[in-house]
Amino acid sequence: MTPVGFGIDLFWIPLGAGGTGFVRLNGWIYEAAQALLEKRPRCDLYHTALQVRVPEGRFIVENAWPSPNADTASRGVVAQGPVFSRSLARIRPFRYEVRRWRDGTVADIGAAVASPQVVTEDPGVAWRLLDLVPAVPPLIWGRDELEAGDMWNSNSVIAWLLAASGISMDGIRPPIGGRVPGWHAGLAALQSLPGARSA
Repeated sequence: MTPVGFGIDLFWIPLGAGGTGFVRLNGWIYEAAQALLEKRPRCDLYHTALQVRVPEGRFIVENAWPSPNADTASRGVVAQGPVFSRSLARIRPFRYEVRRWRDGTVADIGAAVASPQVVTEDPGVAWRLLDLVPAVPPLIWGRDELEAGDMWNSNSVIAWLLAASGISMDGIRPPIGGRVPGWHAGLAALQSLPGARSA
């Protein structure tokens, strides 16, 4: 069911859904290793994306890597950051992109589970989130620079944006049996980086 009116919708997309299998396989290995270390059952991993509905239109907010080509304007890219190393970020395949894409699309959204989750129906909050997208901290993807016990990735960006917009994070949970790597890193960044906004 597609929400109507204004607000922010959160999508839980299985990691690697619809892909070649490379991302899915690496995610499976990563989660199997983490579950073994933490002595817990293995969880399903999710990638997150947002749909923001305001009076002026519909926007997709997502963090993606790698950048498919240099035409960033065509997909609403408003910020970029390094992958694995800041020195490598001079090369496009080692940059991730943060999109605020009007009338955009999300790859594999058809595979989303328990989605969309409407996190607010307040157009003011929705606009606040859109305004914040270019201010996402450009931390290194795949690294735990903040020593938060969680690496920075696409889910970190979504968590940071939701919390920085003033949305309560208490009721936001992945589907049962699921886990969202990077989520805690996004919340940690909001609290620890200079100029971070408090939720």
